[in-house]
Amino acid sequence: MVPALDDAAVGQWCRAAVVALSAARGRIDDLNVFPVPDGDTGTNLLATAEAAAAALDEADDGGTGSAWALLARGAVLGARGNSGTILAQLWRGLADQLAGQPPADGPTLAAALQKAADTAYGAVADPEEGTFLTVARAGAEAAVAAVATGRTALGEVVRAAADGARAALEATPAQLAVLRDAGVVDAGGAGLCLVLDALVTTVTGVEPARPSLGRRSERGHPRHDHGDLPHQPPAGPGSEVQYLLADSDEGAVARLHERLAALGDSLVVVGVDTPGGREWNVHVHVADVGAAIEAGIEAGRPYRISVSPLAPVRAPAPVADARAVVAILPDGGLAELFADEGAAVVPCGPDGVSEDDVLAAVLGSGAAGVVVLPNDPTLTALAARAAERAREEGRDVAVVPTRSPVQGLAALAVADPTRRFGDDVITMAEAAAATRWAELTVAEQEALTSAGRCAPGDVLGSAEGDVVLIGPEPVAVACELLDRMLSAGGELVTLVVGPDAGLADAVCAHLAGAHPTVEVTRYDGAPEGVSLQVGVE
Repeated sequence: MVPALDDAAVGQWCRAAVVALSAARGRIDDLNVFPVPDGDTGTNLLATAEAAAAALDEADDGGTGSAWALLARGAVLGARGNSGTILAQLWRGLADQLAGQPPADGPTLAAALQKAADTAYGAVADPEEGTFLTVARAGAEAAVAAVATGRTALGEVVRAAADGARAALEATPAQLAVLRDAGVVDAGGAGLCLVLDALVTTVTGVEPARPSLGRRSERGHPRHDHGDLPHQPPAGPGSEVQYLLADSDEGAVARLHERLAALGDSLVVVGVDTPGGREWNVHVHVADVGAAIEAGIEAGRPYRISVSPLAPVRAPAPVADARAVVAILPDGGLAELFADEGAAVVPCGPDGVSEDDVLAAVLGSGAAGVVVLPNDPTLTALAARAAERAREEGRDVAVVPTRSPVQGLAALAVADPTRRFGDDVITMAEAAAATRWAELTVAEQEALTSAGRCAPGDVLGSAEGDVVLIGPEPVAVACELLDRMLSAGGELVTLVVGPDAGLADAVCAHLAGAHPTVEVTRYDGAPEGVSLQVGVE
């Protein structure tokens, strides 16, 4: 039994919540009919919890700070969707009370839960009962009531909070007609109950026994065919807009809040302190996407902007035996090259790419068999999650873990839709693995690399992700890098060049003289910040 929530227990709770939400994501998505029936509440809650856990993991790798503060920061900056943003607000509300304080005992946690629930109500522009907020408040009130009746041990308090939230969850269909007609409890509230049950498990070591989160018809209750549900936005134009806002202040955010409230609904704005200053996660449902983004520009610097249609969009039914390749790539010439070769390209801009973007490309391809090429080692896990979700939709999806676009080109070159899908995946993976890759970049700051210390402006030659050469002059570094790679053999060199055509010309001339038997293929379109990409097969 944990007597008080210290930093280690906070981390255990967050990771337990990730496990619970991951296991129940599909069931929670299936419950999602409010505020719009887009079936993504479980997915959004999981993504938010994973972002919080990632922030804690970074601290474990050498970062500093209160676990509460790290949890809140990770959740707010990584929050997705309406329910995810409210969960982030709850965690931020707890952090406001508990970060930098002694480990929280039962009475302290109960008081913090109450204040966190109150602030969550304040973060939502037009709160409704029978929702996530109702469940959060009921859990907090049950915790406070437990303390008032002498049950002050931390285990007793967290059990009371979880039990109170679950009771409130079961009552949500009586509060919202849309839930009653659909025969479901509130999806966001269901996710919060799992998060609180994870807290009980963390503190007591015993997982609470709960009934299934399935539809009420699955538990012996009647369910009506809900078709066009009441209280829902019309199934016409409308989008969910979400972005992070930096370089702003409380006054500007208050004005933004007023403007967005006039433009749409489901508005949630949550702020959190970061090392670079205070930032806000802004979420709203609107018909005028441009106006919502312009309002953010007037208030500060919006980034990581995402726009998703509110009306559920059904993916086309897969065509039997049809194949597709989905490639994640930076904007520019490479994207055009992959598209010309028949791949569906998911652009990865300065703010990255989302799992939903990859899933949409897989489903939108209309193919029954799809290969995903992440082309970056940091995107492999994201691609795998999107692939798993696509499999739930009946698609046969494989991720070939390409670590560079040149490996992606090698895989794409051997794709053959006439082969069995499994055999084609193996062939593409073998081609990618047989392609050694390298890059030429310029150091932006002083750093210690695997090849020694570099200074700003130094040219860095990297092979398979590790810096192996440092020099002052791009052509010399590029040529030596290629000589080293070809010393182990190679028949084909692929060059993807940046804006410096002279560098590419010099490298091609060097290869023609020093390695005359090697075939060289040259393309334009290296990603921004990369002078040259190299593949050797």
